[in-house]
Amino acid sequence: MAGLRQRQKLDRDRRIVEAAARLFRESGYEGVKIETIAEQAGMSVGTIYNYYESKGDVLVAVVSLEVNEVIAAGESVLAGPPADAADAVCALFGLYLRHSLHYLSKEMWRAAMSMSTLHPQSPLGRHYAGLDEGLCRQVCRLLAKLRARGSIGAGVDVELAGRILFNTMNMMFIGFVKDEDMGMEAVTGAVDTQTRMVMSLLAPLPAR
Repeated sequence: MAGLRQRQKLDRDRRIVEAAARLFRESGYEGVKIETIAEQAGMSVGTIYNYYESKGDVLVAVVSLEVNEVIAAGESVLAGPPADAADAVCALFGLYLRHSLHYLSKEMWRAAMSMSTLHPQSPLGRHYAGLDEGLCRQVCRLLAKLRARGSIGAGVDVELAGRILFNTMNMMFIGFVKDEDMGMEAVTGAVDTQTRMVMSLLAPLPAR
């Protein structure tokens, strides 16, 4: 019985998030009311508030769905990274970027970023920061794997290098989200160029 209740709870949560994602993309975050999300999800407004305190929390749940799927997909890169270290990191970042608009629009990303910046210590703000941290940790794990097989220098601090690489990519993603006219090919190309430059500094030293 407990297992059934848990499955029902997860199903309702998924319905809320998927309905919200669809409505936010169609009408914009500001144009959607909780009542409309409830109607589309086939449940009462009270049920929505049993799961989320505010519409902002629902938006961050959509971001969480996006990021968790990206992290899961990123494990395929870690399982068999390309032979070239720069290709490996670029493959991971390309996956992050290309999946970023699967559930969310640029307007939705801006709203989520704005709320997390204005209220960094709120549950919403901390959850958003935790999602970023999960992505960053995956980059660090990839670098550790590359270092172990000799694709980057043995002395590379993978925690520091991973954060530099992730933060650089993330800042470019923020620029992409802010610019409605910037296309996916433009941002992936720019991230690829900067990533390859940084990765060239991490290459193993030539044997003497």
